[in-house]
Amino acid sequence: MHDAPVGRSWAETFLVYRQPEVIALAFLGFSGGLPFLLVFSTLTAWLTEGDVSRSAIGFFAWIGITYSIKVLWAPVVDSLPVPWFTKSFGQRRSWMIAGQLGIAIGLILMALVGPENLFYLSLAAFLVAFSSATQDVSIDAYRIEAADAEYQGAMSAAYVFGYRVALLVAGAGALYLADSLSWPHAYLIMAGLMAVGVITVLLIVEPKRERLSEPFGCSFQGLNQWIRSAIFGPFLEFFQRNKKNALIILCFIAVFRLSDIAMGIMANPFYLDMGYTKTEIANIAKIFGFFMSITGSFVCGALVIRWGMMRPLLIGAVFVALTNLLFAGLSLMQPDLVYLAIVISADNLSGGFAATAFIAYLSSLTNRAYTATQYALFSSLMTLPGKFVSGFSGMVVDNFGYFEFFIISALLGVPAIVLVFYVNSLKVSSGSGAN
Repeated sequence: MHDAPVGRSWAETFLVYRQPEVIALAFLGFSGGLPFLLVFSTLTAWLTEGDVSRSAIGFFAWIGITYSIKVLWAPVVDSLPVPWFTKSFGQRRSWMIAGQLGIAIGLILMALVGPENLFYLSLAAFLVAFSSATQDVSIDAYRIEAADAEYQGAMSAAYVFGYRVALLVAGAGALYLADSLSWPHAYLIMAGLMAVGVITVLLIVEPKRERLSEPFGCSFQGLNQWIRSAIFGPFLEFFQRNKKNALIILCFIAVFRLSDIAMGIMANPFYLDMGYTKTEIANIAKIFGFFMSITGSFVCGALVIRWGMMRPLLIGAVFVALTNLLFAGLSLMQPDLVYLAIVISADNLSGGFAATAFIAYLSSLTNRAYTATQYALFSSLMTLPGKFVSGFSGMVVDNFGYFEFFIISALLGVPAIVLVFYVNSLKVSSGSGAN
């Protein structure tokens, strides 16, 4: 777990992005990111134009809970076969294809139903979200099993790149299509773009993995054995492997993204309250935000190979906290597009850097016999505390102001910085086969 410099030049370090497995992750990232906005902000725009009440639109946000509870069915993705698919494609690829087909079917149904029938539209959107979360579980497992821990930073960076491109397509792209054609046509085209993921899965090779358990068949004894192995096994294995350090690691996972998640929900209200126009926010966020986030991800992926994981983790944690202080400074100024561009650039650069380092770290913690389940646990724990804390962000702004809010959100990053040093000092075992 401790940093160990790798004896290679910078040119050799960045050549990792030419590896077939890394390139494949960019396309899988696109497949993973495409459905996300189509059941969130893009969908809310469609519902708004369909004269749906704001209360009903708010209820659609509950569909997003699906992404936060994917750990509940991750054991199924980890161990049970997909009928007709697994024998031909293998465990990881079969679940990816199943998820991608579910997303495409759900998007087609959304296009056919539309806001005229909210009940059936919500069911179709749930199918998209559930299939998308399932695809995420299987892609995460594939990413960890397809490459050694040394290359997880590069794999994560490639995935983040593809994911960000997909967000642009499903966000701005879908809006352009809806404006020039129609909402149903936009969603049908998005469904067709899921072919990118299907083709990628057909081209990649199923990774080698440890056999978790045999199918339990129809007997009660077999079912009981599967439950103990596939459901309880991943959690017991993590605690047995890390012993007294397990709770410390889980605490570190829970607090690492507190600062940026707590701040993120108030970003757009802050920009608008400061007097920036929606066009100014969109242009700067899209241009600077996108490219700086990608830059941060790719630089971090290379640094993980060269330095190991802990130094990039520390840099990411410190930068995320410091960028909140830049927002505090922005809150004291008159609207200034240059300074806004600097702050958004710094925020996205640090966010992309920190996210890539953290994904690589979480990947190194998983045991390859339980890849999908353990990583789903970590990724759920990574976001849930931040989402809970962010619910109070509006109260802080209303009672104190934006300057104080950004100072507090910066201070929320201090525990993560401290725990990076502490976790680095632990004798923590990586997952078997993770290298």
